[in-house]
Amino acid sequence: MSTEKPETGTESAPQLRRVLGVPSLVLFGLVYMVPLTVFTTYGIVTQLTGGRVAGAYLVTLVVMLFTARSYARMAAAYPSAGSAYVYTQRTLGPEVGFIAGWSLMLDYLFLPMINYLVIGIYLHAALPAVPQWVFVLASIVVVTVLNIVGIVSVNRTNSILLAVQAVFVVVFAALVFGSISGGTVDPVAPFVGDGSVEGPGPLFAGAAILCLSFLGFDAVSTLAEEAKEPTKNVPRAIMIVTFGAGVMFVVLSWLAQAVHPSTSFADPDSASVEVMMSAGGQFLATFFTAAYCAGALGSAITSQASVSRILYSMGRDGVLPRPVFGHLHERFKSPARATLIVSVVSLTALIAPLDVVASMVSFGALIAFSFVNIAVLKHYFIDRKERSGIAVLNNLVLPVIGFGLTLWLWTSLSGLTFVIGLSWAALGFILLLVVTRGFRRRAPMLALDEH
Repeated sequence: MSTEKPETGTESAPQLRRVLGVPSLVLFGLVYMVPLTVFTTYGIVTQLTGGRVAGAYLVTLVVMLFTARSYARMAAAYPSAGSAYVYTQRTLGPEVGFIAGWSLMLDYLFLPMINYLVIGIYLHAALPAVPQWVFVLASIVVVTVLNIVGIVSVNRTNSILLAVQAVFVVVFAALVFGSISGGTVDPVAPFVGDGSVEGPGPLFAGAAILCLSFLGFDAVSTLAEEAKEPTKNVPRAIMIVTFGAGVMFVVLSWLAQAVHPSTSFADPDSASVEVMMSAGGQFLATFFTAAYCAGALGSAITSQASVSRILYSMGRDGVLPRPVFGHLHERFKSPARATLIVSVVSLTALIAPLDVVASMVSFGALIAFSFVNIAVLKHYFIDRKERSGIAVLNNLVLPVIGFGLTLWLWTSLSGLTFVIGLSWAALGFILLLVVTRGFRRRAPMLALDEH
């Protein structure tokens, strides 16, 4: 007798209203991809690439367009789900899907840490008398309390924070153009560098780190059940968001290097403050710090809430210990224990370098992106046998190129990143062995399409 449980959420679940068109989907995607994320690793990548941040963003954009196209193809195939895990599980099997999902967990756990780190870095730069760890710890406490108690009007708050960032971007661009007008500016310098670091290797290494800026273009696919004509509109929105965000990142990094062409900073982690001083003096530096830290705090709230819910769903399904992770607070109805565990992990931000944390996020994302490219080949070219004419290009050539480019960036990350990332992968494999009892039963399905 079969002991497998039927898939949940399909029998009598309420249906979401399909009201979102392409413009609404695109707006959601651009809101998710915070504009000021350009400045998270600006100093680090500037030094690594020898002043070629804009060039590195171009490389990353090309790779992401191939991968976004694969996401779009899989969103058309599975319009009711939206994550690398789901696409991989449906096409390559639950075990491979489990590993893809586990890789994504690395992103979810490290994303809050990046926000705490940059809040500490920039507020300490503004108020050097207060140690950085104080700001980091205070941010973790505030975000943890909000997530346990419950968050009201998060979308409204994030919209306000995005509007503040949009105003800042306009002011920044105006001040930069005003500063460089009449001067001698080499328009290609942000793409070719200043000669301090040469060769393609550092450029690709910088591009690999910058993958974290593109995390979220796949978030559009999570709205598939609320989109009009999801098999058409969701793929279109994914491509528009990826291209639009990539152009925005290239322009912002070009402006930053045009107004401050140096690759030497007092502190690479807070290099953007020096850029703002060059563009608009103390006023712009203060405005930037306020807008950036507010955006980072909002991102920390949503990212920690997201990973806590994912851990809760894993605990509820028995993938992780149910008494710890599958528990809801009786009063607040929130995954309080999972939230506290995420906060404990986030304490690593007190000692972890920003470049290592950023690389770890990119490590997990690039693995997931690789799986999605393979999923397109498996689903369309192998399973559905769509191999005639243009289908060969769409179902074989383009996803293989996307996979190759993603793998290329992945191997450009640092050795330490690989040590940590592969250790995480090994832990996931051990967990897979445990929950499948040595592959004697199917791997569980993780609810990673809720981020």
